[in-house]
Amino acid sequence: MSDYIIEMNHITKRFPGIVANDDVSIKVKKGEIYALLGENGAGKSTLMSMLFGMYEPDEGEIIIRGQKVKILSPSHATELNIGMVHQHFKLVSNYTIAENIIMGMEPVKKHLGFIKSVDIKKANQEILELSRKFGLEVDPTKVIEDVNVSIQQRVEILKMLYREAEILIFDEPTAVLTPQEIEFLLEIIKGLRKDGKTIILITHKLEEIKKVADRCAILCRGKLIAVLDVAATDTKTMANMMVGREVSFTVDKKEPKFGREILKVENLTVKNEDKFDLVKDVSFTIHAGEIFVIAGVSGNGQVELADAVAGLLKHSAGRVILNGADISNYTIRRRNLAGISYIPEDRHNVGLVMDFSLSDNLALKNYFEEPFSGKGIVREGEFAAYGERLIREYDIRSSQGNNTIVRSMSGGNQQKAIIAREIELGSDLMIFVQPTRGLDIGAIENIHRQIVAQRDAGKAVLLISLELDEVMNLADTIGVIYNGEIQKIADAKTLTPGQVGEFMMGVGHK
Repeated sequence: MSDYIIEMNHITKRFPGIVANDDVSIKVKKGEIYALLGENGAGKSTLMSMLFGMYEPDEGEIIIRGQKVKILSPSHATELNIGMVHQHFKLVSNYTIAENIIMGMEPVKKHLGFIKSVDIKKANQEILELSRKFGLEVDPTKVIEDVNVSIQQRVEILKMLYREAEILIFDEPTAVLTPQEIEFLLEIIKGLRKDGKTIILITHKLEEIKKVADRCAILCRGKLIAVLDVAATDTKTMANMMVGREVSFTVDKKEPKFGREILKVENLTVKNEDKFDLVKDVSFTIHAGEIFVIAGVSGNGQVELADAVAGLLKHSAGRVILNGADISNYTIRRRNLAGISYIPEDRHNVGLVMDFSLSDNLALKNYFEEPFSGKGIVREGEFAAYGERLIREYDIRSSQGNNTIVRSMSGGNQQKAIIAREIELGSDLMIFVQPTRGLDIGAIENIHRQIVAQRDAGKAVLLISLELDEVMNLADTIGVIYNGEIQKIADAKTLTPGQVGEFMMGVGHK
């Protein structure tokens, strides 16, 4: 009997214009936490999608519990006790938690001895007991659209456990979680291992691998670079192997040279649909050559504040002044033309048109202007030339260049495309909302460098970040938000990470 519960031997998978996995072999022991580490687009998710039956390998073999198998579909993978939590959750938003978990395996009761119906009461009880057993407590009756992302992730994990999965695949499980939620999830993963589960963790977050993983396979551009004992390997070595070059964990930043006032926000208040204040009487200014970072725990109004400045949300009170002009009542396009670039938190729903080509997405903000169009005629050649230049200059990796449908690109390259488009507008104000969420160390290093370059070019930068390290590394000025209110605005050099953390929790001393 083999020591390994999973063997993937010489796996190759090709898509048009790209080899996603190139002769990759991995072996996973029963009961271990095995990490797959690599840049966005390195082939990690593709490899695991073959293990879960979403793709078939072009070459190579898969062996589960010593038996060679051809996994034809996710349902076939489920029969083999393999489960997967995808980076983008596969949930029905208007169904309850229990309905999502039992889908396809519904407990049935009979009326009058022959009329069948779903026994939802039994399902609710089973889900409640299962969630308590694994420390994933949920209310089975809650509707998915009414719960936050960390609860939705628990639902995805419970879906696997309800189907008695022994092999659990987690694809970038912490990408959308707050630091506190991440710590909770890592404890859950360790608990699942104690329960005898075998876990494969797809990630690019080195500190998480160090906390939970036993071994780590590093992929770079589709090739397996190394398999490492995590305890015996430092994060610097992992990072360099993952990216294929020396990476820096610190931001190289000169002293700022503040210029004229670019953005002035005066007493801004933003309400939700229920007339509850999400942003409360917020005021601040940003100058040319300044990175102003708003720090806060997720859900404290910082995203709504950025959306209100960019015009995506209407404010109920206050003013937004750009370069001396009151733009409070401007449309989104008029704000763009006035000098605002916006990199949103939600790249899929707000940043990109997912089924458009890469070149079309790169020209979304200026397709109606010269040189892209004139006299009502769109000039395809200009789109192509512009796209090729941005792909080259911003290192946007895609299988078919300009013609690539952005839905097929990795998250990191989608983000590169948005940043390229927004920087090329030459706006005086650059708004970055969680620009490095879900990205690998190489992509993060690149985006940090671009943010600093924009500041050094005399742009005003408004950065919204949940990452305390990112806040402290990039900020010239820090504004801390809690419960929709600015708690503190200060020169970044005068605040310690501990002080910023206290203000983020609403307990700092002003």
